[in-house]
Amino acid sequence: MGHAVLVAQAAPTSPAMYVPLVLLFVLAAAFAVLSVLLGPLVGPSRYNKAKLQAYECGIEPSPQPLVGGGRMPVAYYITAMLFILFDIEMVFLYPFAVNADVLGLFGLVEIVLFIATVGFAYAYVWRRGGLDWN
Repeated sequence: MGHAVLVAQAAPTSPAMYVPLVLLFVLAAAFAVLSVLLGPLVGPSRYNKAKLQAYECGIEPSPQPLVGGGRMPVAYYITAMLFILFDIEMVFLYPFAVNADVLGLFGLVEIVLFIATVGFAYAYVWRRGGLDWN
């Protein structure tokens, strides 16, 4: 008549479980330090004017940009920020695609709201002329 009660026990944690993680951090730190220290030893020892100049795809580098009297156009930075913004937002679609069957109807509603939000932001930027390159 005695019933055995099964009690779920948490898996014991020990410092040995963290050894691989600590080794990974030590390896990463060692690689960073060695890369910085060995760079001057392995790198070129004789410098000349041609090696110290910036390489711009075979075009002679100009001291100042031709547009804007030495300043980069603001449209360049806006385009770059918009690209990063929309690119990162689209990365959030991948986890949904992987787990679409698990998320069910709730996940579908959420992803539709997310795409609608991104779509409204895209339409706003397009309407304001943020995508026009003059």
